[in-house]
Amino acid sequence: MSPSPSPAASTPPPGCPAHRLYGPEAEADPMGLYEKLRAEHGAVAPVLVQGDLPAWLVLGHRENLDVTRTPSRFSRDPRRWRDQQEGRVPADHPLTPMTAWQPVCHLVDGAEHERLRGAVTESLERFDRRGVRRYVKRFADQLIDQFVEAGQGDLVADFAEPLPMLVMTQLVGAPDSYGPRLVEAARDMLKGTETAVASNAYVTATLRELVLRKRAVPGRDFTTWMAEHPTSLADEEIVEHLRLVMIAAFETTANLIANTLRLVLTDRRFRANLAGGHMPLPDALEQVLWDEPPMATILGRWAIGDTELGGAQIKAGDMLLLGLAAGNVDPEIRPDLTVPVHGNRSHLAFSSGPHECPGADIGRAIAETGIDSLLTRLPDLELAVPEDELRWTASLMSRHLVALPVRFTPRGTSVTGSTRAPAAAAAAAPAAPLPGERPAVRVRWWARLLGRRRR
Repeated sequence: MSPSPSPAASTPPPGCPAHRLYGPEAEADPMGLYEKLRAEHGAVAPVLVQGDLPAWLVLGHRENLDVTRTPSRFSRDPRRWRDQQEGRVPADHPLTPMTAWQPVCHLVDGAEHERLRGAVTESLERFDRRGVRRYVKRFADQLIDQFVEAGQGDLVADFAEPLPMLVMTQLVGAPDSYGPRLVEAARDMLKGTETAVASNAYVTATLRELVLRKRAVPGRDFTTWMAEHPTSLADEEIVEHLRLVMIAAFETTANLIANTLRLVLTDRRFRANLAGGHMPLPDALEQVLWDEPPMATILGRWAIGDTELGGAQIKAGDMLLLGLAAGNVDPEIRPDLTVPVHGNRSHLAFSSGPHECPGADIGRAIAETGIDSLLTRLPDLELAVPEDELRWTASLMSRHLVALPVRFTPRGTSVTGSTRAPAAAAAAAPAAPLPGERPAVRVRWWARLLGRRRR
């Protein structure tokens, strides 16, 4: 039996029922649903999440920034959620892994947030960015080697999904064997399925074991640096932050890679901007972050007191969802969506304010280096099915391609890709350029790919 919705404090006006953010309509066309909500309610709309629990979806770009940048009005602490306080959110609710309070920086505010986030950001900053990129290239080449001789592959299952988790598994100092199962559990958890709670428990138990191993045998990796940080984090605090960083990096970066590759293969405007030199790869990624952000919505914020937002009367304890995808296409800031937004990083893809994603630059590095490696080695990639046969799955928080089948001229494996990657220390240590190493920015594969697509 589904929990009863909370009282009228967060219900829509009479005669204007709230739409569900789950189920067939939301999964089939989430962007269409967002625009319907915008037309009916404006910048902030009443919605229902799993169990028909009420919430507010923030659709306006300006209103999203208002919520993220004013923690004095909108808290990140889920213990303020009125429905949870009043017993309408059972322990096995699909959203529990994302709304149950934990000692983690994205679920606290004020001084405690500064203490925990400081440990995360300062530990992430210890990675040498050039070393990380070289490390990503090794994993990318290994993945490409698994299908390069076949002349065909699925760029979601074979490349976009495994690459971020393989990289992050190594950056936290975990064994290679952790990667595949963590990919499966992370995807299941973020879908909010009936097994999401069990998947969350697996991820937590695996990372708890990793922390114990690093306490005993330190390394040059994120887990060790968190354990050694001057804030003296407890083991449970380290576990929860490892979980946060790995899951966030996996979902967002996998979707960013898949969405960018799809546009390269299918979108004429996108290809034309690349071919004309108007959009180098870093700018192309920013365009995708505007048009198809990896996370469509983010749970959540909770109103500290009664307030007004975008014309909606928010009550204390109401839950708000950040509408990142909807805010990025807000007609107030983008009246013409056909106009490119090159070099503009004011999108909402990584949120904003004190809880803005701390690993955005690492995610960009994984996506850019991985895509560059793939298209350099396979410049004649083309879609293996008609574009209208591509399928997506959607959840409350994200929408991602089920598969991206491609074909290309079969090739031999690479020397780099056939060599097993070293331990995470190689990525953590400052790295000098390899002898004869080409510059990170290359253009030739764009021209070759686009030339083939025009024929």
